[in-house]
Amino acid sequence: RIHGGAVVTKYGHGKKCRRLEVIEGGHPVPDAAGLRAAGRIGDWVDAAGPEDLVLFLLSGGASALLPAPAEGLTLADKQKVTDAMLRGGAPIEALNCVRKHLSQLKGGHLARRAAPARVLVLVVSDVIGDQLDVIGSGPAAGDFTVFSDARRQMKRFGVWRSAPKAVRRHIERGVAGLTAETPLPGSPPLGRVRHFVAANNETALRAACAKARSLGYRAAILTRRLRGEARAMGVLFASLA
Repeated sequence: RIHGGAVVTKYGHGKKCRRLEVIEGGHPVPDAAGLRAAGRIGDWVDAAGPEDLVLFLLSGGASALLPAPAEGLTLADKQKVTDAMLRGGAPIEALNCVRKHLSQLKGGHLARRAAPARVLVLVVSDVIGDQLDVIGSGPAAGDFTVFSDARRQMKRFGVWRSAPKAVRRHIERGVAGLTAETPLPGSPPLGRVRHFVAANNETALRAACAKARSLGYRAAILTRRLRGEARAMGVLFASLA
């Protein structure tokens, strides 16, 4: 009963499927292959009708792997902004806030395009707290952020002035109310969407701890909510070890 579909994953991770088109793309900076994959996935959700069920498998990494630039923007524009935000040390929440407002799929737009079909989202979360609007930039989740938040984050991490003019113009149009905001939680386009978190940080921690114990180590989970710059946290881990 699965009619077909498209899957995007990062290079070296694709597998052949009978009914699904599998495309490999760039991560963490989006590329042309990811753009093609976003187009194919967009075609599928656009074609869904009221009797269809869109089974959407979402994991961390989807923000980069599913680039669908908003009207008037190019892939190069998104690449420059993504790279600059990463170099500026922006956390995933700040980066994805910006991504959602430069996209035709993120920030609930995928669910909007799939309506009135039912959408079942099975999530592998890489976000502390499993915030559905942050994981993969929330393609099927309502978005609490607005264009002014995206502009603020770009300024906060020193990206605003160096960003392509088309990006700044697009953000400013949104702030001025000339471009529609991302769908809010509970809005009509999201009425037939359901999310289920299939695995997350705690799932991985429990599995790692159980495996270590089975190998004879005295293992313990110290925290499930560690945040910080990876280089600094690496030093912390080394000192604990």
